[in-house]
Amino acid sequence: MRVGDLGFSTQGLVFAAALLLAACSTTPPANKAGSSASDFASQKDGTPLRAPTAAEMQDAQPRNEPILPRGNKTPYVVAGKQYQLIEDHKGFSQRGTASWYGTKFHGRYTSNGEVYDVYSMSAAHKTLPIPVFVRVTNLENGRQAVVRVNDRGPFHDDRIIDLSYSAAVKLGFANKGTAAVEIEVIDTDNSPLIGEPTQYFLQVAAFQQLRSAQQLEASLSANLGFPVQIASSSQRDSAIHRVRVGPLKDFSTVQDARKNLAKVWSGQPQLLVENSTVEANF
Repeated sequence: MRVGDLGFSTQGLVFAAALLLAACSTTPPANKAGSSASDFASQKDGTPLRAPTAAEMQDAQPRNEPILPRGNKTPYVVAGKQYQLIEDHKGFSQRGTASWYGTKFHGRYTSNGEVYDVYSMSAAHKTLPIPVFVRVTNLENGRQAVVRVNDRGPFHDDRIIDLSYSAAVKLGFANKGTAAVEIEVIDTDNSPLIGEPTQYFLQVAAFQQLRSAQQLEASLSANLGFPVQIASSSQRDSAIHRVRVGPLKDFSTVQDARKNLAKVWSGQPQLLVENSTVEANF
């Protein structure tokens, strides 16, 4: 369908493209759900063209999120090896080797249907439920970072966690590739979702300037056909303003919104799942 068929102006598209360049990096199309052993064995992973900003290295903010069935199949098998998810993850800690994954996976779907962004503070773990929040300590230099687990991996016996590029830079091991770490699950009273209403959001971009977020919100609201909102949160001495599409009632609606968004926005939105009985800031 041509852009003109939906009533989108060329001026609006140029404006949105300019905002995209200011907000985030260009992402390839998402074309695969999750990470598998064959991914690690095939083409070489790569380092992003730019370093993460200070805002992109701020810790993930732990919050109550329901543990949904998507991404939490147990047991599951990868490359002939069976993995069983940890039932009681409260207080879980583990020491071992951390690695990070970069441009090869950027823009691909994670195990729970979100889209991997090298500049997010996220991680992959083989057996922790999704999502959980984990504090990672680099045992070689003492640096710490809080990440949100939303993917499976790394499928190497000698590694316990795969981190985003932003997290690896914050922890000080992006240049060397791996580091000895300790991970600790942060207790947010996560529990399986049973009969509780759920809302979905597509996070489009995050800004430090509220005006930039408001301009993008207005542009998308005029062209998208789905509700658009700004979710603001304070982190240390700065504020982050996240533009997101939603709330969306079910996964089918999410897919429809994603298709419409792709016609006016060249980035890859992040899928957020929120229990509507619990208020959370993203």
